[in-house]
Amino acid sequence: MSKKKVRHILGLSGGKDSTALAVLLHKEIPEMEYFFCDTHKELPETYEYLERIKARLGIKIHYLSAKRGFDHWLDIYGGLLPSPKMRWCTKQMKILPLEKFIGDDEAISYIGIRADENREGYISTKPHIKPVFPFKEKELVKADIIRLLEDSGIGLPDYYRWRSRSGCFFCFFQRKYEWVMLAEEHPDLFAEAVEYEQEHSDGRQYTWTQGETLLELLARKEQIIAEHEKAILREKKDNPNRALAQVLEEVLDSEDDELPCLACHL
Repeated sequence: MSKKKVRHILGLSGGKDSTALAVLLHKEIPEMEYFFCDTHKELPETYEYLERIKARLGIKIHYLSAKRGFDHWLDIYGGLLPSPKMRWCTKQMKILPLEKFIGDDEAISYIGIRADENREGYISTKPHIKPVFPFKEKELVKADIIRLLEDSGIGLPDYYRWRSRSGCFFCFFQRKYEWVMLAEEHPDLFAEAVEYEQEHSDGRQYTWTQGETLLELLARKEQIIAEHEKAILREKKDNPNRALAQVLEEVLDSEDDELPCLACHL
């Protein structure tokens, strides 16, 4: 009996690192299976970016979805919005669909953690899924990732103008400036996020950000934008040769350096 073939898989989040990893490996590993865990609560820019990746690299992307949508799981969890301490969305809508996609097959999972990062990403507890870190092995850092994307013609996703991480439009890891800009860029999606905060029949209140509702946050819009712009100017002055996307990322990370769910944000 012949040995079962080992699968090679690479998860795309719609962010820069996983995309750069696809650029690096798509010719080296032609049998690579690319997947995107689709919560159906993503930014329009994310779907546009995935189409750009497919067109430039000539690859197929498997869109994986949970059998039940976000609203179902929200109801199961009693209306409790996901949060850094209760990341049920990542488990139910990202990790479980991925593990179903792999099944019992032996698989090598390629993860886009850079050499200049001190984190591991999502590593399955399943013994038949082996993680590998090509960027770390090749000692590639953020500047190398930007160069890979520019040279490929893919570039950065459009949302990098105002947001530094991929993920759902209502991701609780968004910084306050990113929430304000969501209201500017996609007022309909911001309004939907507000509805999730407000619609609880039992009278309890849950918020996406700690300590205030989205409407309270939006009322401080001018203050938040002004503070952000001052921080951008300081960062530009200290690092004049950095690209704008890198400046934005540095400023946002300085405001909140809590690591997001890395199954979503690579």
